[in-house]
Amino acid sequence: MVKIGLLSDTHGSIHPRLSEFFKDCVQIWHAGDIGNIETADKLAALKPLLAVYGNIDGQTVRQTYPETLIFYTEQVKVMMTHIGGYPGRYEKGVREKIMMVKPKIFISGHSHILKVMYDKKYDLLHINPGAAGNSGLHKSITMIRFVIDGSNIRDLEVLDLPRSVLP
Repeated sequence: MVKIGLLSDTHGSIHPRLSEFFKDCVQIWHAGDIGNIETADKLAALKPLLAVYGNIDGQTVRQTYPETLIFYTEQVKVMMTHIGGYPGRYEKGVREKIMMVKPKIFISGHSHILKVMYDKKYDLLHINPGAAGNSGLHKSITMIRFVIDGSNIRDLEVLDLPRSVLP
């Protein structure tokens, strides 16, 4: 059993409630637009970090983290990229990659819109954790935690805070 903390679009800001919300998590996953390498390093100091770079990330973040990450946690294959779309509206090239990789979880960020949707066509759970940073049009800070237990994905919880709370 592995408890995961998932976020995206921090844009260089780490919300003060993040470490409390992720305290029981074994790993942190970041779906891009980290903002800078210092933010990634702070997250990695809390828990092991699996991350992809996003469209606003500079060269150092891009040299450290890949555009797309494919990995297993327990018995669940995960595919994570920053700009990916969502079921029925995947970005160009992403649908083909999903068909080839066949993940059970597909994670993307970019839209700043929290979405958790089951895709029947590709038999996967799509998760976009929304935006955990202070840049963009989103009205709230969101992040997710969930459990992967063998081949089961369960106990998904969302932290949703008014954006004005972030300094």
